[in-house]
Amino acid sequence: MSEYVRAKRHVDVSVGESVKIIRELQALSQNDLAELTGIPQSTISAIENNRVQLGVERAKVLARALSCHPAVLVFPGWEVGGESAA
Repeated sequence: MSEYVRAKRHVDVSVGESVKIIRELQALSQNDLAELTGIPQSTISAIENNRVQLGVERAKVLARALSCHPAVLVFPGWEVGGESAA
């Protein structure tokens, strides 16, 4: 039993994946989020699929609508004091 492999403490998540995860946790569709933010649904889809960069201003708008800090969206894999930001 001494030949076990420890599980990773966190999963690498892209910026787009973090937006999608938080949106889905709040039971919002892309269309719902588009209405809340004024960002076109096609742009939200492109962000979630990492085809378009999020950018600081969009991060602020999305974070406000998703009730989270913009850093959670922009830096999903950032570690602070051994804990994940996401």
